[in-house]
Amino acid sequence: MSVEGKKHWQPDPDITPEELDRMTTEVMDRITVARVGLLLKHPFFGNMATRLRVKPANDWLPTAAVDGRNLYFNAQFFNAMENSEIEFVVAHEILHCVFDHLGRRNDRDPKIYNVAADYIVNNLLVRDKIGSKPKLVDCYQDFKYEGWSSEEVYDDLMENVVEHIDLDQLGEMLDEHLDLDGDGKDGQPKYTEAEMKEIRDSIKESMLSAAQAAGAGKVPGEIARIIKQFTEPKMNWREILQQQIQSSVKNDYSFARPSRKSHYGAIIPGTVNEDTIDVCVALDTSGSIGDDMLKDFLSEINGIMSQYNDYNVKVWCFDTKVYNMEEFSAHDGDIAEYEAAGGGGTDFEANWLYMKEEGIEPKKLIVFTDGYPWGSWGDESYCDTVFVIHSNHDKDLQAPFGVTAHYEEKN
Repeated sequence: MSVEGKKHWQPDPDITPEELDRMTTEVMDRITVARVGLLLKHPFFGNMATRLRVKPANDWLPTAAVDGRNLYFNAQFFNAMENSEIEFVVAHEILHCVFDHLGRRNDRDPKIYNVAADYIVNNLLVRDKIGSKPKLVDCYQDFKYEGWSSEEVYDDLMENVVEHIDLDQLGEMLDEHLDLDGDGKDGQPKYTEAEMKEIRDSIKESMLSAAQAAGAGKVPGEIARIIKQFTEPKMNWREILQQQIQSSVKNDYSFARPSRKSHYGAIIPGTVNEDTIDVCVALDTSGSIGDDMLKDFLSEINGIMSQYNDYNVKVWCFDTKVYNMEEFSAHDGDIAEYEAAGGGGTDFEANWLYMKEEGIEPKKLIVFTDGYPWGSWGDESYCDTVFVIHSNHDKDLQAPFGVTAHYEEKN
């Protein structure tokens, strides 16, 4: 199924072709007016809107949709709205592009993730008074989720809503969220992986241009943070991790007789750097972690081990509890054979409870995660901690304690 979710509002199937053609022409003009209105009142959104091609899709689309290049619309849906409501819908589609909701769903349940994405988008639009929320659709919108990410809203819906409440009782989807790598039936767009990457790159360029044209203070904070990560130089996360591990390297002191050439008569200690690391690594294996992400985690652990002559590394997985702790050294164990386990919710506290129960006091704890803890990040006072965050859309995200490094793919 390429389009997720059925709406309460549906176009009239008995409209004549002539009437639909006339309505489509009028709606195209009204969308142009709405884009001009956004340019005048909300220039970032107006500039982004001018970069989308507007295309009627009366034959397969009941409301509105976007694919990063085109804004698709059903003429009857847009015709039933006021101009300010059209502004809201156009801005709604733009935000799905800006927040990359087209590419962030991964293996999550499509319907529930799409609801989560709509909560994020609609909250911003209502808060910043971008157009008017359409009256003919009871949009998903709740300021309870203010400041959340779509992934965090998804987890909340999965944990507290889906099993207890029908999502249809909470609202309706304002638009249709397309599956761009689907089968492309009924005229819906279908793109290759390379084309989707090209679209994302184009969206990024459009965001930078639109923000520059809008001027300082005219871009919502959430979007400004995304743009900041595009424009500011990034620290090399591997150097951060290496520095943190190096700080825990074992330095032994050997007491030796002084050299006959020495001017000192005392026995003094001499430093012997054995280059031995003794760290613990916790792998987030909650449901939001994909296989590719886990492979990256294990690859990085192997990379850490390969840099030292000797090491003692304890590795375990966690979701709401800890699994499969194994100890690896230069003389025993192969990380390539490590079997990960988990797949449930996320509770970072499980790591600290486990270490305390087992009497493990690491010199350094390294947590590989996607950065979506259910509650607390852990016990700040127990040990030095490094969080390596993989694929979180918020590159400014920092854990409340320890050191945070954002994983970046190797060039």
